[in-house]
Amino acid sequence: MVQPSQDVRGRIVAGAADMIRRRGLNATTVRTLAKHADAPLGSTYHYFPDGKQQLATEAVRFAGDMVSRTLRRELAAGPVAGLRAFFALWRETVLGTDFRAGCPVLAVAIEEPPEGETPAVLTAAAEAFSAWESLLADSLREHGADAQQAEQIATLVVAAVEGTVALCRAKRSIEPLDRTAEQLQALVAAAIDH
Repeated sequence: MVQPSQDVRGRIVAGAADMIRRRGLNATTVRTLAKHADAPLGSTYHYFPDGKQQLATEAVRFAGDMVSRTLRRELAAGPVAGLRAFFALWRETVLGTDFRAGCPVLAVAIEEPPEGETPAVLTAAAEAFSAWESLLADSLREHGADAQQAEQIATLVVAAVEGTVALCRAKRSIEPLDRTAEQLQALVAAAIDH
């Protein structure tokens, strides 16, 4: 059973991930993150004593892990099924928020870090992207793709999906995602069907 304190903490992390995917990291404050999560500001500082960077790092890990779980589950049916699920996840995100939200992992990755340092949130974003790539590449290899090609396609898939989500938001259209999905599905099918 989830303890009440864990429930509040989890709600704050999930709320932060949602706010970051909508506004980016630099445009949010701990106060707005707490308000968005419907949590007291004091609770936010209680659970995240290091402030915004700690909360953002956990939010990115939370989002990355959610996508990884979906991919892991869907890739069990093969890389094409996994790819379809990956695109379905982002389709739901974009359409479900009326083009107002993208990916919190990408949102923190594109913002300029403080000079001379690599914040933990940026490291968390890199780890999430790497996890997604690894899951996709492993599935491709398991289904007959050449090892190097599997890694290249996995990187292409993650990069294309992230960029396409941004295109969808800017154009307020799902068409870029659908076009990209169609081409990547053909590429993945060809790679495992050689």
